[in-house]
Amino acid sequence: MTNGKAALITGASGGIGYELSKLFAADGCNLILVARSAGKLKELAKELTEAYSITVTVLPKDLSAPKAPAEIFDAVEAQGIQVDVLVNNAGFGMHGAFVDADPDEMLQMIQLNVSTLTTLTRLFLPGMLARSSGHILNIGSIGSFAPVPLMAAYGATKAYVLSFSEALAEELRGSGVKVTALCPGVTYTGFQERSGMHSFGLMRLGAMEAVDVACIGYRAIKRGRAVIVTGLFNQLMMFSMRFAPRPLVRRVSKWMMEE
Repeated sequence: MTNGKAALITGASGGIGYELSKLFAADGCNLILVARSAGKLKELAKELTEAYSITVTVLPKDLSAPKAPAEIFDAVEAQGIQVDVLVNNAGFGMHGAFVDADPDEMLQMIQLNVSTLTTLTRLFLPGMLARSSGHILNIGSIGSFAPVPLMAAYGATKAYVLSFSEALAEELRGSGVKVTALCPGVTYTGFQERSGMHSFGLMRLGAMEAVDVACIGYRAIKRGRAVIVTGLFNQLMMFSMRFAPRPLVRRVSKWMMEE
């Protein structure tokens, strides 16, 4: 038996999104899974329906396409599905000097990390407010808290995610709808390969497993936390940045991003 609720998870085919999908399913939550890979989504849907007797809806979609959020919303509405939890997990990064970045790929990243997240939130929020119940989980980064040289545009998108999430959480105080920004450090997912990061300073300091990050994020939803940074090392590092001189923060951040 399901708990009657449904969660829409973007970027569900791997990494943190995949692990979050399993956690929601184990809790009896029906799922709407969104990612580019139809094959991976169908495999995950089969796995979760057999294990937890839930309903899983698969929506293969390139979320970097400007029309994708509206198409997802329309598809969900057409099937009469009520979205109780929106997980904006899909995103990617680009590593290297900004001047060398491919302009088209950079715009795709900004579209996915910022515009898609914002538009999906705007589309599904009214329904949650009408029911006085719901939760939005946005995936930020420890890069949300400081400039990220050699990933300048990516870091800026994640700064947006944190600012947007905190502002919205305060706007919605008392409405019954909660917003959480989950800010992980380096996590073992497909992100490093996609962004061209294989061996760099921060990676050498240690990385977390996607399942552990997902569990922290899931607990934060249950507790109604507005912001959660994963891992004690990351928490200490973010705390120290509040008091360190900004030039030092920039230089340390650059060292962490260097090969």
